[in-house]
Amino acid sequence: MTDPANPLGLPAGTRACLFDLDGVLTSTAVLHAQAWKEMFDEFLTVAAPNQPKFDRRDYERFVDGKPRLDGTHDFLAARGIVLPTGDEADPPDAATLWGLSNRKNDLIQELIRTSGVEVYPGSVDYVRAVRAAGLRTAVVTSSANAVQVLEATGLTDLFDARIDGVVARERHLKGKPAPDTFLAGAEAVGATAADSVVFEDALAGVAAGRAGGFSLVVGVDRAGQAEELRAHGADVVVSDLAELLP
Repeated sequence: MTDPANPLGLPAGTRACLFDLDGVLTSTAVLHAQAWKEMFDEFLTVAAPNQPKFDRRDYERFVDGKPRLDGTHDFLAARGIVLPTGDEADPPDAATLWGLSNRKNDLIQELIRTSGVEVYPGSVDYVRAVRAAGLRTAVVTSSANAVQVLEATGLTDLFDARIDGVVARERHLKGKPAPDTFLAGAEAVGATAADSVVFEDALAGVAAGRAGGFSLVVGVDRAGQAEELRAHGADVVVSDLAELLP
């Protein structure tokens, strides 16, 4: 548990803090949810018009925090829809898992360009406090657009390492809810699960933190799912990381 003597709410002996990006530090989770909905609704309208449209609950249960291909597969599987995997180079109008995933990526990139990206100031203040305390930091996200988002928000220099969707694919790391990307983030900053803390807003992400045996998993509740975050493995749930500051 957290050490009362530690003003950052971290366990004694913590050496590193590993932060998800979308929904923890930036508002891009909202844009991701919008892009997923637009992509799936387009597909369902043509391929399965009798199916209910994609909603917020679907986002939280099946795609949030996961690599795009996994999220596409898991949602369609929940609806009983089977598509061929296809190839990473499939065009965004291809009726394959990769085609739909690429369509979603096109949509999120367009939303980032047109809507911009906002940060959660309290969470950024917390990251700065963590660094001021001499702890190492890494951003660990399933997004393949992390570099674009970090640069757009000026957050790049707050992190000693980045494990994102691109890195995970290059290194063949399993995506969340597997713990592999968080474990890679800890290793990248010279730490271990035992002395690192995970900060996540997605159910798959907190499950990954719990599966990895991290010293503390902090759930960030942006969507009114505090109990589900706890059920998936969060030790502590806050609405913003600023709550962990003195």
